[in-house]
Amino acid sequence: MTAEGPRLLLVEDEEPTRRSVAAYLRRREYRVDVAASAAEAFRAWDSQRPDLILLDLGLPDLDGVEVIRRVRREAATPIIILSARGDERDRIAGLEAGADDYLAKPFGVDELNARIRAVLRRVGGQDAQPDGRLCLGPVELDPVRREVRVTGNPVRLTPHEYELLKVLLSNQGRVVTRERILRSVWGLAYADASQYVHVYVSRLRRKLSEAGAGPVAEGLFATEPGIGYRVADAEALREMAPPEIAPST
Repeated sequence: MTAEGPRLLLVEDEEPTRRSVAAYLRRREYRVDVAASAAEAFRAWDSQRPDLILLDLGLPDLDGVEVIRRVRREAATPIIILSARGDERDRIAGLEAGADDYLAKPFGVDELNARIRAVLRRVGGQDAQPDGRLCLGPVELDPVRREVRVTGNPVRLTPHEYELLKVLLSNQGRVVTRERILRSVWGLAYADASQYVHVYVSRLRRKLSEAGAGPVAEGLFATEPGIGYRVADAEALREMAPPEIAPST
């Protein structure tokens, strides 16, 4: 995969703030989409599926807490609130709706960058390494750098293939339903498009195999007929390994 930075969605109705924060983040090698309203944010969310959302609560067309609730109905994409609202009740409402962090205005851009990196490191959940990487067998996904490697070799994935791999690697040893994958990768509009999952898992297996995973790629995500996919864990991968052949005497 090409070394592109994480994709961020900055939702901010104040144009000077939006412009300056977006410019700073792009200099830090993030890919930044911007929105000035909830309506624009939903369109960007549906089309781009960012790695993280920076959200102002005081939007002109809808309270930012409602934006958080809408996103949370579809995915666990991390959200950092950026707001001038100093009332503790607003902070609690945003966090209880599903936001991951809160940064009050005015804030320093270096602190914002530190918060973004910390949240991205945590995004892998319990299957992540201390630095945020998700690893399974020869496959390694780094959500901070947005890179995928197999046995150390970079793999070029499309955005949807990358998001699919991230969902699967975040659920090692568990069954992930097709419906959950569709919600997380494509959104509610594709709730009935289960064929997407089959096609993309097949593509993902092929790319990982060609990059060096070999036959192990097939066992990373075992098909559960009528349900979805069972993701292997380290123990399962060890059981898949062929037995060593003793040297002949």
